[in-house]
Amino acid sequence: MNLADHYNIAIEAAIEAGQKIMEIYDTSDFEITHKDDQSPLTLADRAAHEAIAAALQQTAIPLLSEEGKAIPYDERKQWERFWLVDPLDGTKEFIKKNGEFTVNIALIENNTPVFGVVYAPDLKELYVGIEGEGAWLLEQPDSDTTSEVMKKNGAELPLPASEKNKPYRVVASRSHLNSETEAHLERLQQDHEKVEIVSIGSSLKICMVAKGAADEYPRLGPTMEWDVAAAHAIATTSGKTITIYNTQTPLTYNKQNLLNPHFLVK
Repeated sequence: MNLADHYNIAIEAAIEAGQKIMEIYDTSDFEITHKDDQSPLTLADRAAHEAIAAALQQTAIPLLSEEGKAIPYDERKQWERFWLVDPLDGTKEFIKKNGEFTVNIALIENNTPVFGVVYAPDLKELYVGIEGEGAWLLEQPDSDTTSEVMKKNGAELPLPASEKNKPYRVVASRSHLNSETEAHLERLQQDHEKVEIVSIGSSLKICMVAKGAADEYPRLGPTMEWDVAAAHAIATTSGKTITIYNTQTPLTYNKQNLLNPHFLVK
């Protein structure tokens, strides 16, 4: 099985997981429980994880996700290649029913994302990024979508700029800005005539920068590796960077502590 086969299995798995999520989304029976940190977990998280794990098993590549975070570091540090998965990113958005949630699957090689698929099933947006090839957005994908279909029918990222003299757009929460993010925005306002805050949920924040709908995304709060990896691949293959905040050092993966440092997408 070659890499293109792996990519196509992952794309199909993301779409299938999205279908499982939407079956539950269209009901009111989410079976909401809570993780140790009190963040919500739903029946849709579990159904999506099971669909993805079953599909990726075909590739014989190890899988790391929140559900498998107890895998000992001594074991996973030996992995040169592995899948990093967040089956439902934006569970709070899912519960709010605002559509801003995603399925995220990344392939990590030597601690770097080389492939990523992000699928927003309610918005019907599929993002794919492949190292050395590029990144694409396809609207209204179907279960037969492959990387070849993405390249043929998808829009290559970043999308062409449609506005002149547009404001400098920053992805951030309008209602929950922490002091570090407020300070960052104040510095930007000194450098740009007009700064506009763009707010959206889940890994779509990074995809906003990847497709050129926002200029940067400062993440000055906690995230885990699986929250970011797939969109990281999409951003970098679209020509953007994700670096540790106030440095030029890129984010890396499969650390002993799976918590990300603060970072900037630009």
